[in-house]
Amino acid sequence: IRHLCLVYDGHMFAKARKFLRRLGPGIITGASDDDPSGIATYSIAGAQANYSALWTPLFTFPLMVAIQEMCARIGLVTGRGLAGNMRMHYPRPFLLGLTALVVFANTLNIGANLAGMAAATSLVLPLPQIVLAVAFGGLMLGLMIRFPYRVIANILKWLTFALFAYVLAALLTKQDWPSVLLHTLIPTVNLNREFLILLVAILGTTISPYLFFWQTSEEVEELDETGKLQKTRRVQIVTKNELKVMREDVSIGMFLSNLVMFFIIATAASALYQNGITQIETVKDAAMALRPLAGEFAFLLFALGIVGTGLLSIPVLAGSVAYVVAETFGWREGFNQPFHKARSFYGVIIVSTLLGMAIPFLGIRPIHALYMTAIVYGLMSPILILILLHISNSKHVMGEHTNGFVSNTLGVLTFLIMTGAVGAMFLFR
Repeated sequence: IRHLCLVYDGHMFAKARKFLRRLGPGIITGASDDDPSGIATYSIAGAQANYSALWTPLFTFPLMVAIQEMCARIGLVTGRGLAGNMRMHYPRPFLLGLTALVVFANTLNIGANLAGMAAATSLVLPLPQIVLAVAFGGLMLGLMIRFPYRVIANILKWLTFALFAYVLAALLTKQDWPSVLLHTLIPTVNLNREFLILLVAILGTTISPYLFFWQTSEEVEELDETGKLQKTRRVQIVTKNELKVMREDVSIGMFLSNLVMFFIIATAASALYQNGITQIETVKDAAMALRPLAGEFAFLLFALGIVGTGLLSIPVLAGSVAYVVAETFGWREGFNQPFHKARSFYGVIIVSTLLGMAIPFLGIRPIHALYMTAIVYGLMSPILILILLHISNSKHVMGEHTNGFVSNTLGVLTFLIMTGAVGAMFLFR
């Protein structure tokens, strides 16, 4: 029996490795979307709006798939990242301004994520949070500089399993399942400023600009890694099977992202809102509040999940900054490049991570920084979605692989919804 168990475990492990090997940038992009910024925003949503925010994951899922599929297809077809494509087709001052915004927002997000990870770790490991934040930042820098793309990608894929901590935490928390189902299927929208700010934050942290840049550039990294990148061609040779695999990868990644989002909102609603806790000041508060209400195991899962998702998201945040800056200025870039051949690319990663590491020393409350970052992303996303629609519909850029009817419909709908949410946030006071 023991031998059979070992064989079965080995078989399951092999199947898991085979499954992960098939997946690419889409699964990493989707999982990194549920970073400490997302966890903070979704926890606030559950604590403030109860179950009435549960319709948002079902709503954002097809929108995320459409937007990230466009990004992935642009990378596959052009062999260039999003900023690299923008550099060829848009005015330089516009690109520089957009680059500055991405650098600012991502650096703030890195710092807030490090602070959130440190706060969560201090719940189980009694060390000063500043020390933990610096240790996490140093660890991430070492991994990004020392190891090539394939190693980093494999590490990030395995870290996606940390997201299931939130599914388990929700199942270990007492839920009003009929109410969960009702609010999931029937949207509730309140036209007041507080709810609209929350909606913009949810949309911003879910359909995030840094994910657009990361997804596109990682598709290029995958092409380079497999030797399929042809830098002399204006349009890459892409087969129907490659597009099919890419779409499966993106769909699975976005489904995982929205599934975890759903369970975080449900956990916060049942354990916090329904027990009179509607204000969360720190990531530590969100985890600590679960301890007496959801049980010790659910509390530990929630806290450790923050660390796992932070480890996953920081390379994505720092990497997307480096891709944007390097492509804007035409520098050699990519995790496939050794440090001595892409010093500027890795220099951006080092500077953005070090600046992020400095944020916990400034006394900024992580939950507020995370929430404000989500709102900034919500303001930036509509502009980038218009750019994505323009590039992915250009035959000159995309050849025969331009958007179809469904992609354009969902892309325009995403733009209108995010623009409308931002406009309504300023209109209703």
